[in-house]
Parts: sequence; C-alpha cells; structure tokens
Amino acid sequence: MNFDKKRNDGIRRIRSRYTSRRQDEDARAREPRPRRSDSVVSDAPRRAFGRKQEEPRSYRRRSDNYIADGERRGTKRSFDENYDPNAKYSKKKQLAYKRKTQSPDDPVRLNRFLANAGICSRREADELIKAGVVSVNGQVVTQLGTKVIPSSDKVLFHDQPVRSQKLVYILMNKPKDCVTTTDDPQARITVMDIIKDACPERVYPVGRLDRNTTGVLLLTNDGDLAMKLTHPRYEHRKIYQVGLDRPVAPSDLQKISEGIMLEDGPIAADDIAYEDPSDRKVVGIEIHSGRNRIVRRIFESLGYKVMRLDRVYFAGLTKKNVSRGKFRFLTPQEVGFLKMSTNGMAAKFDSEDEL
Repeated sequence: MNFDKKRNDGIRRIRSRYTSRRQDEDARAREPRPRRSDSVVSDAPRRAFGRKQEEPRSYRRRSDNYIADGERRGTKRSFDENYDPNAKYSKKKQLAYKRKTQSPDDPVRLNRFLANAGICSRREADELIKAGVVSVNGQVVTQLGTKVIPSSDKVLFHDQPVRSQKLVYILMNKPKDCVTTTDDPQARITVMDIIKDACPERVYPVGRLDRNTTGVLLLTNDGDLAMKLTHPRYEHRKIYQVGLDRPVAPSDLQKISEGIMLEDGPIAADDIAYEDPSDRKVVGIEIHSGRNRIVRRIFESLGYKVMRLDRVYFAGLTKKNVSRGKFRFLTPQEVGFLKMSTNGMAAKFDSEDEL
C-alpha cells in the first residue's frame, strides 16, 4: 500500500507541474505584443549574431577566380609554369584531365596515326611499316614505335599523303547471313555492303558477330575507341537473347552463372535469366568476354543447340528504333557517353598500374 501511495503522489506532482506550466504559457500568449513604435530603433547596422562585421568583397561567377578588393574586375590570376590545376584531385582524375587537354601537336605513334586516318587497323599498320611502304618527311620508316607530329610531319603511304579524317560512328542492327568483315574471299554479303554509301570515310566493325548472329554492331574509324571497346580488360557489357532447341533447366542456369570449363579456359556469365518464366527456351545472358563464339559454346557444352542469337546491348548501345539490316549514325551525346565510359575505365586501370 505504501508503494501505491508514493506512486500516486508522484503522479499528482507531475500533473500539477505540467498544469502550472501550461497556464503560464497561455498567459504569456494572451499578453499584447509591443508595437514597432514602442521599441527602440538603433541606427547601428544590423549584423548576424556572433559574427564579426566583415569588409565587403566582390566575387565573379562561381567558376571564376576570386577577386579581392583593389583588383580590377576582368583580370585573371597569374600562375607560374609549375602550376598544376589538378594537383588537388585523385590520380584517376588527373589522368583523365591529361587525356582531355592533350595538345594536337604532341607526338603519336605512327601506327596509331595511320589507323586514325582510316588506312587500316593498328595491327595492319605495323605490317605496312615493316614492309617499307610508309615514309615520314621523305624517309622510309621500318621501325615500329616511331612517333610523328600530325601537325608538322608529312606522312606518305604508297607515295600518297595521309591526312586525318573525320571520325564516324555508325550503329547497325546486323541481319542474318551477313559476315562481319571488311572483305570476304567467298563473296558473301558483308556488313560493309550494307553501309557502302553511308559515308566517304573508311570505317570498320568493332568486334565480330557470327554470320547467323544478329543485333547491335558498331562501325567506326576511331581506332582508340574501337580498341577500348573490344579489349577484355575494360569489361564492357554485352547482353544476348538466346533461343534454344529445348527448355533450359534451372540447374544449367546455375552452372553458367557460377562458371563452367571450356576448351580454352573457364567462363562465367555476369548475369543470366529466363526472358519469360513460361517459355524456358529463351534466355537472356550478360557477359563481358570477347572470346570467339563464346555464347554458343557455353550452351553447346551443356548439350543445347542455339537456334537464334541476338545481341541486344553493347557498351550502352541498343538497337532501339533500328530495323533489322538498317543502320544510323550515333548522336554526339551517344559518342560522348562511349568516350566517357572508356576513358573512365582506362584511367582506372592506368592508376592501378602506377600504384
């Protein structure tokens, strides 16, 4: 009983304090507020509480340099020759800045210059250089690794001047019975036959699709971009829609996801799933490997026969609004996205190599 009495007394004390506090607050709320004329108005300038009154400063836009008092508006801060605007950034961002601000007068490898001019690929350029059909400033060059300055050096290929050409990017929805090559000795239809009247520049396919494989294919004369898109080190995503001769067992999907062994080494899908759970003959698979016929060989190793293979996604590009056997030019935004993604991956690996 004593415990209950103490508890009740405590509750009453709490209630009384709360009630008196509410009454005081209500009384203050009912009091009339003083008018502005009743208050004392000071002539002193107002300032934020706790802050010192600072001298006024002038600023330009956010992206411009700070202008202190006494400097003329429109003048720029002077920097010495050792100034590095990227010193405060990470190594990855510094490498990206270096690529972006590289001068066109900087030396480049001769095979890269020939590839960018649309003569051939870099590998083919090395063979041409060793064959002695390329000259620089009147001197035949046969040594690999030779560098030239595009703005001043005169490069000849078979006694014809080599000039840099405009970069072209073409997205094709490749049809069946079409070979992904620039020249076919069996006189079959090639992807070059489809775009023969598209542009005067010499473009070539980025990567390869089998004759009976359809879908997204990029053609360009940008050798740097083509190399970064096809090199397995950069791990660009490729998504295929696979039609098979019989339903795929869930256990086989699990095996492909975890990894299987082929004759040229192990391989695992980045992602794999049924396109429609009610139709297990159609599977979507995401993979970044660039090995020859890799998707077909994965399913053939498990006893399936690939009836239809369609690439629906490649490095951020899709075949949306492009009919089978048709093509279109990439927009500047799409080209910028490709270069941004490839440069970002290149900077990542370069920074890892330097660490």
